[in-house]
Amino acid sequence: MRSSSAEASDEVAILTPAEAKAAAELATSLAQRYSSVDDEDLLCDLPFHASKLPLRAQRFLRRFALADRRGFCIVKGHVMDAARIGPTPADWRGMARPGPEFPEEILLLLYAALLGEPFGWVTQQDGHLVHNTFPIKEHEYEQLGSGSRELLTWHTEDAFHPYRGDYLILASLRNPDRVATTVAELDVSALSPEDLGLLFQERFRIVPDESHRPGNNSSVSASDRRRFANIERLTTDHRPVAVLFGSPTDPYLRLDPYFMEIPEEDLDANRAFRALVEVIDRNLRNIVLEQGDFLFVNNHRAVHGRAPFTARYDGTDRWLKRVNVTTDLRKSRDMRATAASRLIG
Repeated sequence: MRSSSAEASDEVAILTPAEAKAAAELATSLAQRYSSVDDEDLLCDLPFHASKLPLRAQRFLRRFALADRRGFCIVKGHVMDAARIGPTPADWRGMARPGPEFPEEILLLLYAALLGEPFGWVTQQDGHLVHNTFPIKEHEYEQLGSGSRELLTWHTEDAFHPYRGDYLILASLRNPDRVATTVAELDVSALSPEDLGLLFQERFRIVPDESHRPGNNSSVSASDRRRFANIERLTTDHRPVAVLFGSPTDPYLRLDPYFMEIPEEDLDANRAFRALVEVIDRNLRNIVLEQGDFLFVNNHRAVHGRAPFTARYDGTDRWLKRVNVTTDLRKSRDMRATAASRLIG
C-alpha cells in the first residue's frame, strides 16, 4: 500500500488564505440565513450560492467531473474554527441539529451542488442528509464508518443499491492522529481479457452493509419499518449484478468484497473476482485528510475505506462530515416519498 502526501497537482487543489477565508465567510453567512441542512430553501438555493465559492475550486471540480478519469481529488486549506465546532461527539444520536458545525455542513453541500444533487438514505443515521463519521465505542470492531480498531475494508459506497451515489464527499473537521482514508482506482490493463469479460457479467451478489440495518438507527416508526423492509428485500432477493460496467476498455466499478457472495461452484467468477481484488489491493493508497481537507470520491472510478486506529473517546478523535451526491435525482423517484425529498428508502 502506498502513502500519499498531498501536494498541489491534478488531484489536489490548495486554497490560498484569501480563498479559504472567503469560503468560510460564505458558509458562516448562510448558516445565519437557513435553519438546517434539510431546509428546502437552502437545498433549492445551493447552486446559486455554490457559484460564490472560489473560482479555482469550481474549475478544479468541473474538470474532475467532466474528465471522468480520476477516482478522487482533494481541495485543501479550508479554515476550521475548532473552538466553535467543539469536541468530537460520542455518538451521532442526540446531536443538536443544526449544531455549531452547521457552516461546515453548508460548505459540504455547496461543493455537492457543483457535482450534482446531495441525497441521503432513510435507513442511514436516522435519515439525516449529512452524516457524521467519528468513532463510536460500541462500534469499535464493526464494518462501519464509526468503527475504529477494525480495518474498514475498501468498497464502492452503497454498492448493493441501484441508486447509489455518483460521488461521495468527505470533509475533515479534525484528524489529529492522521488516520488514513484508503482509496484505489482500477488498472484495467492488469486484468486478462477473459477475466475482464467475466466481471462484466451478472454473476456476483452484493448485500446491504451494516450501516443500513435497523440496529444502527434509532427510528422505529411504522413508516421507517417499511423503509427498512425495502432494504431487506435487496438482501433476500439475491439478484446477481456485474462488478464492472460501462466502457469495456475503461470500466466503472461496483463492488464491496466484505458484503459480497459468489457461488462456490462458479469457479470462473471466483477466479476473476480474486484477480480484480488483487489489482485493486496493489493500487491502494493511504490518504491522510488534514483538518480543512475535502475529499471527493468518484464512486464509479474508485473504492475507499479506512485504516484501523485506536480511538480515545475524549472529544479529540477524528471527525469527518459526509454526503452522497447524484447526478440524476429523478432516477430514484420511486424510492423517495416526494419529488422534493432527498432521502431514498
